[in-house]
Amino acid sequence: MNRDHVLVQRPGPLTSVVIENVRMLDPGAGIDTQGDLVIVDGKIGGDPAGLPRIDGTGCIVVPGFVDPHVHLRTPGREDTEDIASGSRAAAAGGYVAIAAMPNTQPVVDDAQDLARLRELAAEQAVIGVGFICAITKGQLGSELTEAAELAELGAAALSDDGHPVSNAAVFRRALQYQHLAQLPLTLHEEDMDLSAGGSMHEGAVSARLGVGGIPAVSESVAVARDVALASYEDARIHICHVSAKETVEEVRLGKMRGVHVTAEVSPHHLLLVDEDCESLDPATRKMNPPLRAIEDRDALLAALIDGTLDCIATDHAPHGPSEKELPFEEAPFGVTGLETAFASLYTHLVLPGKLPLEILIERMTCDAARVLDLPIPTLTKGATANLALINLETRWIVGGGGFQSKSRNSAFLGAELTGHVTLTIAGGQTAWQV
Repeated sequence: MNRDHVLVQRPGPLTSVVIENVRMLDPGAGIDTQGDLVIVDGKIGGDPAGLPRIDGTGCIVVPGFVDPHVHLRTPGREDTEDIASGSRAAAAGGYVAIAAMPNTQPVVDDAQDLARLRELAAEQAVIGVGFICAITKGQLGSELTEAAELAELGAAALSDDGHPVSNAAVFRRALQYQHLAQLPLTLHEEDMDLSAGGSMHEGAVSARLGVGGIPAVSESVAVARDVALASYEDARIHICHVSAKETVEEVRLGKMRGVHVTAEVSPHHLLLVDEDCESLDPATRKMNPPLRAIEDRDALLAALIDGTLDCIATDHAPHGPSEKELPFEEAPFGVTGLETAFASLYTHLVLPGKLPLEILIERMTCDAARVLDLPIPTLTKGATANLALINLETRWIVGGGGFQSKSRNSAFLGAELTGHVTLTIAGGQTAWQV
């Protein structure tokens, strides 16, 4: 089921424009054609007479991207990101919808918190923003939140992201309650006893650098437990930021058994490995789960292509400079990703022929929307315009022109990428244009 009320966006003028001589690519709707795309009063199609025109030569128009996993740091850390800056960063990356995680200060775990965030988004968000609420109060893993009430008020999903629900009995009750609330559970998977004290992937590189390791099994054993419980309760789960080949196998086996499990992968896990941590730069290389081995990266890409991994999510995690200037072991986990997701994957996977462009677009649009039951962006006539215009020939330096995000801790800082978003229309409104 689609839940249109979940996404909140500030009101604004509707866009009317003609994008001329452009490739229109919407794999989910079976659209791949060259021509003029007409948008009238925020809807696709209509009379192009007298409308402003944009030359789309060398560009593609695609449905706007959807990200089911971002951190907007509101409330509590608005110095690193807020709804206005985070939604601008998303729009600059071609996104028309994002879902924000609840591990804020304080945790978003009750109706009042959710209502306030939705009010702020109605004032500040340039694209559709949804809010995920906590599975347990305070994300402490013991007492469940009022899921049915949160669902009624427009929660996008439930998650204790940043923390696993370690108590199996509590997690089982959350799965049982899901049948009433009908909210997806999106899960940070980690056995905290196995990963305790680690700062990067456990392996030869961590041993050589003398940095505490986080073993891949700390993720996969947690996933195996939750897939088994979801199967037992006939419930639905979504696995966050898969990083390890062992986790891929657990998800694949679950799907083969008919378990209602979906999973996401982040651009940095598809492109970087633990060897890239040699610099010990926490601003660009420290994230949780960590960058893993080459064989893990290759397994993630294969699973994304075959659909075992359903979608791409950035896990956009802004941090301030002073935090990321700490020693590697002491600095917080997380990198930003909204402004670089498409370009990094297009540059390093599509252009070398490792990933078909059509699959990339599907995994960032319709497939990403489905995991949280969000409206699916489309280029079909009559639909509300939720789209991105991308110049596939433009090369640009990450961070060279600054960021729309308040934070600079990008995994691709300083890299030259190909593919630049020049226009994003979200909810029929122009959210980004260069």
